[in-house]
Amino acid sequence: MNTDIKILIVDDEDNLRTAVKKILQMEGYTVSTAENGTKGISIGSSDDFDVVLIDLKMPDISGMEVLARLRQVKPNTSYYIATAYASYETAVEAIKLGAEGYILKPFTPDELLHDIRKGIEKRRLIIEAEELKREREANLLELAFERSRLNTVIKSITEGVLVVNKDREAVYFNPAFIKLLKADELELARNVSDVLPYPIYEMIDNMLNDSSSEIKTQSDEFKTDADGDLYVEVSVSPILGNDHSMDGVVLVVNNITTYKQIELLKNQFISMVSHELKAPVAATLGFLEILTNPSIILPETQQIEYLTRASARLKSLIEMVNDLLDISRSELNTVRREIRPVIVQKVIEEVLLLFENEAAKRNIAVEIKYEENIPLINVDPNEIERLLTNLVSNAIKYNKNDGKVLISVHKSAKYVEISVEDTGIGMKPGEKEKLFNEFYRAKNEFTKTISGTGLGLSIVKRILDYYQGYVNVESEYGKGTRFIIYLPYIDEHNTNQH
Repeated sequence: MNTDIKILIVDDEDNLRTAVKKILQMEGYTVSTAENGTKGISIGSSDDFDVVLIDLKMPDISGMEVLARLRQVKPNTSYYIATAYASYETAVEAIKLGAEGYILKPFTPDELLHDIRKGIEKRRLIIEAEELKREREANLLELAFERSRLNTVIKSITEGVLVVNKDREAVYFNPAFIKLLKADELELARNVSDVLPYPIYEMIDNMLNDSSSEIKTQSDEFKTDADGDLYVEVSVSPILGNDHSMDGVVLVVNNITTYKQIELLKNQFISMVSHELKAPVAATLGFLEILTNPSIILPETQQIEYLTRASARLKSLIEMVNDLLDISRSELNTVRREIRPVIVQKVIEEVLLLFENEAAKRNIAVEIKYEENIPLINVDPNEIERLLTNLVSNAIKYNKNDGKVLISVHKSAKYVEISVEDTGIGMKPGEKEKLFNEFYRAKNEFTKTISGTGLGLSIVKRILDYYQGYVNVESEYGKGTRFIIYLPYIDEHNTNQH
């Protein structure tokens, strides 16, 4: 059945319209009719017909005008002019207006169906061509969009990308590649041999010269400048054609400077920890070997002295392990905190009790000054106690005999300020700059006999960072040091503040 095929007959002769309609319906076509040109234009403009058969001469509008007006709105329809008065001039005019041809009256059913089928086939070919055109345009637009999107993505990524053909010429690169390798002279179609660092070019050259059947991605790490400030990882992958021949290579350059720096810091950290652990262990082992050697007979007082010194060494070792665990928990964000309002003055007094005997042995006077109405701070009590313990310990440890420690607390616009000041050794400017580095300890003629892990002030800094606080240090070599820590206090209008 051809019910999907729609045909319109525009003719003022009623008998002809009826006869033609019946012939076409017998073939299974869907047929509409119009008895004049005006109605034909109306019906033909409002629906999609495959074929329109138009009478040349009608009382209201000529068939040529109907053809012209319908052709403007429905250009893909097949049109035929039916007439008993054919002439060369009208045939030419009809063809110019877009008609497929003439159907001469009177015509037989076979002649009519022959022309109608030709018109239907022409209409089908036109529609298929239009569909193919739309699909091609859509594909081209999609391809253009994909290329644009891919280009945008490649340009925006931080990894450098370079595509090189088998003639060693650059065919694509993104801005990150230029920046990472400082290859400002690189241009499209330029041979990369004199632009890239030789070790990187050698990777490209080796892969392009590789004749093996299975070529895999290769990668290596390079230092890109003499100062060693920038490290990159370069991966080279083959680009194979349809016949599996080598068409070129693609390079991906990744900045691994941060990872190298972390690796260096890790190695330095391990080295420092090993060194710091070795000294107390070796000293303790030495004392124990003397004490357990049956050939060495020591007086009781010397035995007690060796045991006391070994105990002190082991105590410093435990302190270091605890400090390392604190730093590790801080790095891994596994510190368990119980945040609550804390009275600063109370914590200070509890800390001072720990150092009462040590201060008395060296005749160090400890003075406290509290400003009135000091607000509460929102912290973990154990952490703030650890912070103050490190500061007070240093103030006594690095002080002079008969010296003084002054601890004062007052309120500023946003912080509770806690000052710990001593009259001790003090620091040189270069020492002050490294003060909060892990394992750093000032080394001078005054500190040779003072034990410590070099981690206490690093822990102080980490605690303050968590509570959005900070620390200032004032020091003069040979005269003393003052640490001022700043901790946000609880605002009565904002109880969520640390």
